[in-house]
Amino acid sequence: MKKKIEILAPAKDLIQGIAAINSGADAVYIGAPLYGARSNATNSIEDVAELVKYAHLFNAQVFVVINTILYDNELESCRQMIWKLYHIGVDALIVQDMAIMEMELPPIVLHASTQANNRDADKIKFLADAGMKRVVLARELNLHQIKEISEASDVELEFFVTGALCVSFSGNCYMSVANGERSANRGSCAQNCRLPYNLIDRNGETLIKNSHLLSIKDFDVSNQIPNLVEAGIVSFKIEGRLKDIVYVKNNVSYLRQKLDAFLAENPEKYKKASSGTCTFLFDSSLDRSFNRGYTDYFVNERHQAIGSWESPKSKGQYIGKLIKTVGNSYHIENGELLNNGDGLCFINSDNEAEGIYVNKAENGIVYPNVLKEIADGTFIYRNNDAAFIKIVEREDSAVRKISTTLVLKENETGFELIATDEDGNVSVTNLVHPKEQTKNNESIAENFKINLAKTGFTPYTADEITIEFSQNWFLPISKINEMRRTVFEQLSEIRLQNYVRKEHQMVKTSHPYPETKLDFMYNVANKTARKFYERHGVTEIEKAFELQWDPGKSRVMTTKYCIKYELERCPKYHRENMDKKLKEPLVLKQGELEYKLKFNCKPCEMEIWEKDAEFEIEEDHIH
Repeated sequence: MKKKIEILAPAKDLIQGIAAINSGADAVYIGAPLYGARSNATNSIEDVAELVKYAHLFNAQVFVVINTILYDNELESCRQMIWKLYHIGVDALIVQDMAIMEMELPPIVLHASTQANNRDADKIKFLADAGMKRVVLARELNLHQIKEISEASDVELEFFVTGALCVSFSGNCYMSVANGERSANRGSCAQNCRLPYNLIDRNGETLIKNSHLLSIKDFDVSNQIPNLVEAGIVSFKIEGRLKDIVYVKNNVSYLRQKLDAFLAENPEKYKKASSGTCTFLFDSSLDRSFNRGYTDYFVNERHQAIGSWESPKSKGQYIGKLIKTVGNSYHIENGELLNNGDGLCFINSDNEAEGIYVNKAENGIVYPNVLKEIADGTFIYRNNDAAFIKIVEREDSAVRKISTTLVLKENETGFELIATDEDGNVSVTNLVHPKEQTKNNESIAENFKINLAKTGFTPYTADEITIEFSQNWFLPISKINEMRRTVFEQLSEIRLQNYVRKEHQMVKTSHPYPETKLDFMYNVANKTARKFYERHGVTEIEKAFELQWDPGKSRVMTTKYCIKYELERCPKYHRENMDKKLKEPLVLKQGELEYKLKFNCKPCEMEIWEKDAEFEIEEDHIH
């Protein structure tokens, strides 16, 4: 059987969800009224219901994100919300808290959020055996690890393909709680990783000043789609439930075209996961909407620096170097690409990102709103492409249509119009009408075809139209139009009736969890989740960080990202620099905030601890 490969898009709200579907998404993930890990991207049940109806018309799916950790007093309202989501037709829920596995639920499909520690094969197999139908893999994994996971269990695997990277292991970042009691696991990440820090060594010497040392580039593994599919990925997820509509449409359309090209080359093995064909008025390109520059992170192992230290803001699209400043204007390489209203970005002499606004651009010369001193040769980026934004924001810039064939024929009482869509759904409408021949018995079949082809704002195109008359019958154009309208309205109803939602009734399991002791990083915040783990053989369970935080001494982050590697002082990769050893512990300082860095070279990880923490520093030798 052919495997369906899916593009999964973020939706901040109903409008962006519809735009994502129109741009080619096979599925959309969206927040409900409560318990999503983006507290400012919530939606009413009514809006989610509207999106479900629109998506299902194209055989696309809607997943609702319920991926915060839950407290005891929230479990019942969460359960009631899940029942409402089931009744409006939602296809699946993306969850982190194992308490949901214990609830009395409708037969709704569950996916394990990336916040559920989805990094190794045995834990993922455990989740699959417990009833999860899909697992959203951790972004830190490489192709080899993904393949290993895929071979260990037949659960569906989803992987991020573009968008922002969480520098921490997802779901294991406690910086926000430790610094202001805002929990990322409760939907209120304060993004401390995007702040500027000073890097200070053991002797108090400042090695790097005022740099965004934990801010990393955005993710893009779109050119790895063939390898990732081969490794077992069936769903490619775009990050960004807080991003704007231009980002969503640009990312989705870009990936739609990439994936379609791959599917066209492998028709015997893989197929598209939804219906319809998209047309675009814009040329999508990832660097034309929000981005901090791109990295493939660790998909192909560790092989390059991934920090975005100058700025956590969007860098945008590289234009060219500044040739020279002339009077009140700049002469920029490839300046003819720029338009009035564009926003430009450059890195100044203090290694900080600065911006200017283009008042006027002509003949490659740019007149800014404020003339800033920029050194000749500085790289200039466009992070606000006014003309691109204007066209992408148009509703008709991405249109999705379902292909149909129409047959107009006669019957005993008059005429009938039959529409058959690309998925084999059939809609028939009858018109009771006397049969009269046309004047001079001329055929007006071509006129009928022209009017039947006018599918306008419907989600359909009429790609093949056949007129089957025994004689040249006459029909008023108004009647033809009426039949066309009716047949397509009915077809939409038939498509929604014929949509098959997968269902799965959870059954309580008791197979052993791969660990018997769980620390705070398992985010157990309620008695029901505790009960779930205990039934699966776990004997010791620490409370979630949010419930037991010990100020000043806690580990607040574990990450594969490594500041030593970025500084080319890694004992494994930069042996030639080991004569310039760093005096540890290294400290990150930002105003009152202070963290210690601990490097675990064996698993190739970095830990961030609060300033009063005590730990032993590993010797720099790799076996």
